[in-house]
Amino acid sequence: METSRWRHEPVGYRCPFCAFQRGEWNDRNAASDLVVQRELVFARIAPKWWPENAGGALVIPNEHVENLYELPTDVGHALWDLTREVAIGMRETYGCQGVSTRQHNEPAGDQDVWHLHLHVLPRYDGDDLYLRHRAARYVDAAERADFAARLSDALG
Repeated sequence: METSRWRHEPVGYRCPFCAFQRGEWNDRNAASDLVVQRELVFARIAPKWWPENAGGALVIPNEHVENLYELPTDVGHALWDLTREVAIGMRETYGCQGVSTRQHNEPAGDQDVWHLHLHVLPRYDGDDLYLRHRAARYVDAAERADFAARLSDALG
């Protein structure tokens, strides 16, 4: 199956998740964001949060894969295994009442970073996440660090 026709990454794209893995730090990539690094995937605290859902995490393949259509099966399994661990870690440490996951493909699917990633979001009764998702904001590394440390501790 030919999936390259569904790529949207522009020529010369500087992938922020690949930069994170290379240790290139800035206001959206901080070393303290790392939750856990595994052979095929890693988890980090997201730099952008919804107002009532602080501490959202991203689970990301180490390999640069643009979208779900190109995801190798072994990486997909590792991605979901780690997503499950992150979700359990959130439930155990954040005091949230639930967890949601999101993954976007292509511009029409709201993908805006051209490296596949899965959002893991803490949920609270009445948080209205999907009514407020456009109000998400970028938060600084210091604010993200506590959440990364808590999840990292929970995941060992």
